[in-house]
Amino acid sequence: MPHYWKWSSLYGKNFVYWFGRRPRLAVGDPKLIKEILMNSNGNFPKQKMNPSSKVLLGDGLVNLDGRRWEVHRRITAQAFHMERVKGWIPEMAASIEDMLKKWEVKRAEKNEFEMDVHQQLQQLSADIISRTAFGSSCEEGNRIFQLQEQQVGLALQALRSLYIPGFRFLPTKKNRMRWRLDQETRESIRKIIGKHGKSEGNSKSLLTLMMSSYKNEDGVEEKLDIDEIIDECKTFYFAGKETTANLLTWVLLLLASHQEWQTRARDEVNATCRGNAHPTAENISDFKILSMILNETLRLYPPAVALNRLASENVKLASLNIPSGTDMYIAMTAVHHDTEIWGDDANEFNPLRFSEPRKHPASFFPFGLGPRICVGQNLAIVEAKLVLAMILQHYSFMVSPSYLHAPMQSMTLQPQHGLQLIFSRIA
Repeated sequence: MPHYWKWSSLYGKNFVYWFGRRPRLAVGDPKLIKEILMNSNGNFPKQKMNPSSKVLLGDGLVNLDGRRWEVHRRITAQAFHMERVKGWIPEMAASIEDMLKKWEVKRAEKNEFEMDVHQQLQQLSADIISRTAFGSSCEEGNRIFQLQEQQVGLALQALRSLYIPGFRFLPTKKNRMRWRLDQETRESIRKIIGKHGKSEGNSKSLLTLMMSSYKNEDGVEEKLDIDEIIDECKTFYFAGKETTANLLTWVLLLLASHQEWQTRARDEVNATCRGNAHPTAENISDFKILSMILNETLRLYPPAVALNRLASENVKLASLNIPSGTDMYIAMTAVHHDTEIWGDDANEFNPLRFSEPRKHPASFFPFGLGPRICVGQNLAIVEAKLVLAMILQHYSFMVSPSYLHAPMQSMTLQPQHGLQLIFSRIA
């Protein structure tokens, strides 16, 4: 065992260990997780990221704390209100319809065809976030997505490395690449803001809403400046594409592997959207089976496998005395697969477990919990329901023999080798 591991202790479902002089706590107890994530006193802020990794998401919601986070959160939360998200459904449906038309060209009158659907869903999600959030075309957003894909590898290297203070300012090869990618990304977003930010036709877009001013509880107007808007756009371009695309990838895999649930989901869609009509803002909440399927997918394959927090002062959690400076690793995957919480079939796909309310709020938290719960979860869920419903209306699908199951944690949980499915057109 390496010399920097001093000792470790088990406390029920929580594991305490030392890395050098810094204590770390792996938390798997839902009661403690709720206490940590629901805390609003600032006792458990997010851990500071390696500064070299921040070029990917900038100083947006993900990386902010304190007063600045509160302002950003209030403004973006209003932009992602459920009723606003439902107003984007026609634009989402148009993007999905364009994808399905391309699938028909690929099918070329054959009874069935094979496709790596993960790539298709990445492109679809990119188009949807471009249209709905920024009022721009996918072509305009494509360059930003390409730049961010290059930044992911650099960000992961930084996150997995020990940061030496001041190192990010040295003109190393990788740092020069980070600076160039960041500069080009920011300039691309700035152009989209200049072109679409104040367009009358985009008055309901996320971009326009973020550029608006809002009054806080004290009646004081709050507004983000241009650099703050660019930072939030970087976050939403990346997270808006990655999270939903990967969720849809895993749900299609599970439905392809469990044909009985695929049939049940399709029957619900056909009963709700008669005559193959698109889902609407009025009936999107009627998809109860789809909701259970999406929740079960998020339980088995959450976008992030863990959350990290930091104890900002000496605190007591249950019987544990936590010293200030303790890193906290909240083991989401362990909780989501805990047989004591979910039963002996915890590792199996069973959407019916979500037919009743959960006994504990911190037993299932794919988008986080408490004040820092993901602000874009409404968009992710509505988009996922819409995409899934429209695919089920037109195609049945099964897993291809060429598919190799290899989940991989990059910035989000994704299939290492894609998802090869065989699709058949429904008459």
